[in-house]
Amino acid sequence: MDASGQPAPAWAPPRPKPKSKKVSAEERDQLLSRAQVWRLPAVPLEQVDFSAEPNTTGVLPCRFEVTALGGTSPKFDCHLETGEPVRIKYGKTGEVPAEVATTRLLRTMGFGADRVQYVEKLRCYGCPEEPFSVMKAVEITQAETFYNNLMLSYDEFEEFEWAALERKFDGREVRTENVEGWSMFELDKVDPAKGGAPRAHVDALRLLAVFLAHWDNKTENQRLVCVSADAGDERERCATPFLLLQDVGSTFGPTKTDLDAWEKAPIWENRASCLTSMRELPFSGATFGQARISEEGRRFLADMLIKFSDRQLTDLFTTSRFDDSLGVFRRSSPIADWVRVFKARVREIVEGPPCPPLTS
Repeated sequence: MDASGQPAPAWAPPRPKPKSKKVSAEERDQLLSRAQVWRLPAVPLEQVDFSAEPNTTGVLPCRFEVTALGGTSPKFDCHLETGEPVRIKYGKTGEVPAEVATTRLLRTMGFGADRVQYVEKLRCYGCPEEPFSVMKAVEITQAETFYNNLMLSYDEFEEFEWAALERKFDGREVRTENVEGWSMFELDKVDPAKGGAPRAHVDALRLLAVFLAHWDNKTENQRLVCVSADAGDERERCATPFLLLQDVGSTFGPTKTDLDAWEKAPIWENRASCLTSMRELPFSGATFGQARISEEGRRFLADMLIKFSDRQLTDLFTTSRFDDSLGVFRRSSPIADWVRVFKARVREIVEGPPCPPLTS
């Protein structure tokens, strides 16, 4: 029995988290040159039902894990009754709805992203009252052994309402000894002549990142993965490298789910030449820099974005809880306004003259 007098879950043994595949810098460059960034969506975009996202209702139990946590947003790791490891993000922060909506949009359109969905009530066995702060303190004081032996009790639990549950994209992470992920400027390394994604797909990803205001694109916020069947064998060549956006909670802003700021965030630096950048966003767009978008890339993205109806966009923002309160100092905006700004930003991509031919 747990502290509430209810039968405690029957926990399956935790599944080990997949280890990253370590490669040399030269091998990494080869993988980047052959990488894909898009695959054909499973469902035609005009048929996608954003209201049908299987957000978990009721109570979902998980078992707390003591792990090192990066970043500044509240989160913790745990595993479900099945043993599946997951990451939980919680609290009144704009990062949670932004990440839920962005990952759903990316995955729906055929780009790579983790799967993030809401849980109405998460019951975390072994969780302290404020798990993120406690884990930060444990990490700083190097007190993991002490905490595990004397502080951790799975008889107690904490509950979190409308937390986000994150499941990793299906693919083994590839990294070097010193480099985790990839920078946005490294999209220039993708080479169709070597089997990599066509320029249209790469430019569509670039432009979509600007559309969403994905300014927090430091290297570790993107992931290089191997999705081929041989990904688990260190001796085998990765047949299908794939580039995906990993940590996308600083979108729809740039200050995370901020309608006014998102509406003002520019898409084009120069529409006539189809030059784009993020230098008006925080940290001048981090690793993005300037990029000239091909007409094929602009058209490829535009043809996808215009397929979303008002009803679909309303469902996307509603089920991602964009109208939920973000605390005392952040007001929420009506769903209709989010739909309006989304469509206005789509028009900035769709309308206007063709992009001029690229010289290189």
